[in-house]
Amino acid sequence: MPYPAGHREQVRRRIVDSARRLFNRSGFEGVSVDCIMAHAGLTRGGFYSYFDSKSDLYAEVLSCFFTDPKWKSRWEGIEVDLASAGAGPEIVRAYLSRQHFEDVENSCPMIALPSDVARGGEQVKSAFETVFKAMVSVLDRDVRDRKRTGEKRAMAIAALCVGGMVVARSMNDRRLADRLREAASAVALELGGWTARPKVRKAVARPAQNH
Repeated sequence: MPYPAGHREQVRRRIVDSARRLFNRSGFEGVSVDCIMAHAGLTRGGFYSYFDSKSDLYAEVLSCFFTDPKWKSRWEGIEVDLASAGAGPEIVRAYLSRQHFEDVENSCPMIALPSDVARGGEQVKSAFETVFKAMVSVLDRDVRDRKRTGEKRAMAIAALCVGGMVVARSMNDRRLADRLREAASAVALELGGWTARPKVRKAVARPAQNH
């Protein structure tokens, strides 16, 4: 009996979702193909019908909501509409949010996997670069101060988001990690011109009083 339409794509998606969770939790070396397939409820034998190797799968896992329209974030109370005019500040707040910090399995892979990428091959590094460039492109569109190069600011904002979360997750002190996230978010929003600046009151000259 033939499989229904879309079956192959659904199975591929299950494998990718399973791998993303496990790689985020345990890293590339800590996860086997057997583990990935078992976690997806599938047998190992079907893996090579979809991917040439674990590295091939790893490169696809590196995609996220910046490059994959089917990727769904699961951060409670947070939605990012990449098509909206205000996507820039939404991305910063979502990326450096407590929900994203705590939900390791559903993290953007740029946060969970940078050390693996640094040790990976050309294919893996290219996949990471593609996601980072996509993030910069969205941020660049919304940077408000165009007097300076928007792309430079967008790259700095993206680096603050990704790097801030990597460092925060590396800390034992939760309060220090929270302060770091908040600081990175504040600076990133300021770089993008997405913070309201308080109005400066003009000094009013008062007549001198006679004593």
